[in-house]
Amino acid sequence: MSAPGSDADVPATPRLWTVAAIGGGMTLVAGLVAGSDRAWAAWLVAGEFVLGLGLGGLFFVSLLYVTGSSWAVAFRRVPEAMAATLPASAIAILALLLFRPSGYPWFHGLAAHEGPLAAFKVAWLSYPFFVARAVAYFVVWIVLASALVRQSRHQDLDGDERHSSRNVALSAGGLVLFAITVSLASFDWIMSLEPNWYSTIFAVYQFAGLFQSALAAMIIAVVWLHRRGPLRDILGEHHLHDLGKLLFAFSSFWMYIWFSQYMLIWYANIPEETTYYVERTQGAWGVLFLLDMLLNWAVPFLVLLRRPPKQRPEILVKVAAVVLIGRWLDLYLMITPVKTGPVPPFGLWEVASIVLVAGASIVLVLRALRRAPIVPLNDPLLAHSLHYHS
Repeated sequence: MSAPGSDADVPATPRLWTVAAIGGGMTLVAGLVAGSDRAWAAWLVAGEFVLGLGLGGLFFVSLLYVTGSSWAVAFRRVPEAMAATLPASAIAILALLLFRPSGYPWFHGLAAHEGPLAAFKVAWLSYPFFVARAVAYFVVWIVLASALVRQSRHQDLDGDERHSSRNVALSAGGLVLFAITVSLASFDWIMSLEPNWYSTIFAVYQFAGLFQSALAAMIIAVVWLHRRGPLRDILGEHHLHDLGKLLFAFSSFWMYIWFSQYMLIWYANIPEETTYYVERTQGAWGVLFLLDMLLNWAVPFLVLLRRPPKQRPEILVKVAAVVLIGRWLDLYLMITPVKTGPVPPFGLWEVASIVLVAGASIVLVLRALRRAPIVPLNDPLLAHSLHYHS
């Protein structure tokens, strides 16, 4: 029997999820080798989904340090573990950029494209510069996440409060770099799929979606750890209540940005802007377009509007699962129509994408959780977090 808070308290990763990650990944690799555009799109959806969980975890940890918040210190190991998915997402996305860059329509040149930004786009989407930026983004994210986690682990061993002070400074500068790199990465990897279309708030929209999904994954993880034992005497209804409030708030924020982007493009009615939505609101795509709003906003908004559901783990987990499905659908709607056409495809490649996301995320997060005590034992704010009341 291990001592409370030791890494042995976290259950081992079920082999099923490892098999799922390997199977989903090999299926998509086979599709990429065969030259399937759908496999290419499904791989990018999977990579962006897992990347969002890692970036969301990194942002949450950085925000806790910068604001001096104590309420979430008791389960901070969960977002720290989520940040451990960043190297895997780096491998996935960089592999796509290096071995199948032709999936981007601008790869063979943008000389034929017109408009005031044509010259800038040609320079910005130069392939060597494109890949160099991608490497730089991941270096910034992985180095920042590693530094924050390393200081946290050192504090477990020596109890020195200076580790917290260093993480505050790291987080303050890191959040600035986070905003810049996440914005540019969203332009590069998703918006450039349609190089003649642009939105000035697309980066904010991406941030809203990735952090909303990270909150949902965090809720599922902490509730599962509470039920399985590691967080049984640590997590309380007040922690759940605040997580529920955050999920409610960012679901509404996602919808606000979604509507702002859609409304401005609809109102201006500029052909090169409206084509993005025309393509995604015709036929069966239109049904998915509405379902996107239902999953990412309507369900969490209506269910979590009152206080009691935010404090009930079984309800929070179901809402969080809906949000995660909504995030996959949101990425699917951003990426897949460019590669397919008027009929939304769903088959082997899309299922493989979902299986890869689920398997890889669970395996990576659980392995990261087992590398350290389940709570930051010597954090000066831990005592307040354990007795937190909202």
